[in-house]
Amino acid sequence: MAKIRVEVAYALPEKQKIVALDVDEGCTVMEAVRLSNIDAFFPDLDLSNPKLGIFGKAVRKPEEQALRAGERVEIYRELKVDPKQARANRAAKADKE
Repeated sequence: MAKIRVEVAYALPEKQKIVALDVDEGCTVMEAVRLSNIDAFFPDLDLSNPKLGIFGKAVRKPEEQALRAGERVEIYRELKVDPKQARANRAAKADKE
């Protein structure tokens, strides 16, 4: 079976990692994440039900979606603050200044 090159990425505010992999054609998004062993670099990373995307676009069925050569799988963290609330906080702060 032919191989394709993909990447798996995860980032924290202070640390990031991109793992390049050669996987079999037809490899799914979730299989690539598991094969990357990226959780070895981030012990607190829970891969039991991660939110995943490809180049910033969410993947709804990572167990089914096959990757194409050159794609980068991104593992998303849970948001600490809702983006709408963060914008409102910044706007309120700007109004005070």
